[in-house]
Amino acid sequence: MNNFQSSILALTAVLAITTNGFGQSNSAGISDSVSVVAPGATLQQISKQFTFTEGPAVNKKGDIYFTDQPNDKIWKYDTYGKLSLYMDKAGRSNGLYFDKKGNLISCADEKDELWSISPDKKVTVLLTDFKGQRMNGPNDLWIDPKGGIYMTDPYYQRDYWERKKPDIDGQKVYYLPKGKKEAVIVDDDLKQPNGIVGTPDGKTLYVADIRDSKTYKYQINPDGTLTNRQLFVSQGSDGMTLDSQGNLYISGKGVTVYDPTGKKMGNIPVPSRWVGNVCFGGKDRTTLFITATESVYTLPMRVKGVE
Repeated sequence: MNNFQSSILALTAVLAITTNGFGQSNSAGISDSVSVVAPGATLQQISKQFTFTEGPAVNKKGDIYFTDQPNDKIWKYDTYGKLSLYMDKAGRSNGLYFDKKGNLISCADEKDELWSISPDKKVTVLLTDFKGQRMNGPNDLWIDPKGGIYMTDPYYQRDYWERKKPDIDGQKVYYLPKGKKEAVIVDDDLKQPNGIVGTPDGKTLYVADIRDSKTYKYQINPDGTLTNRQLFVSQGSDGMTLDSQGNLYISGKGVTVYDPTGKKMGNIPVPSRWVGNVCFGGKDRTTLFITATESVYTLPMRVKGVE
């Protein structure tokens, strides 16, 4: 969730949808303009009952968990197409990601903490501050193959906070090594970092600077630090994901897809004011799950996700 949502113009696309199973569609559609979309596929709107959806994450089974951040809830959409409330009073969770043990790691910005939610919904607080200063507002995260957590920490003023300004000077990207209680700064030269995702081999990280309309690509070092920052595309993002071919999916006005070289492959139009985030789900990971303001959508793809 971000402060841009009030100023985003509504998209005018109208979709005719016939569905079959987990996000499947039999209508002609988007694949003519975006080659990674399954032939004849269009969006399926799963629900439009939310206020601002965010943070989709996939578990080992292919079930999707996502947040309705203003309403302080985490929802589940399983591989059979069932939508259910997973957790109420979820610490104002925003970005989510599953670790290898099946814990749901959450950017819980009610108190600006990083949470681990066990399968039985026990909450463990992993991070509360940086050197005694309250975090700005943990927003999005990615977990590397070693279990370390990369996290963006922009500042978006919340109406449920008593404070009116950040404790930390600047908006940064942090890394929390597995088993550690103290994070380290890995990039402090960004205006407002938001979306973040890394490659399955743990060698490359992508970070969006949404305020500066840029997405950067980094080399991940063995100790978790970042080097060789390169401008990947001149577009920011609220959330991101990767597919098995190395294509990057950027959210905002629809979903924009870039190939591994940074060449734009096309835009998937979404009939909501703003797309907060995306991930792949389903039993075979070939369904793109899109959180878009009041709605969540699915779209069948030719490619698989890697998260």
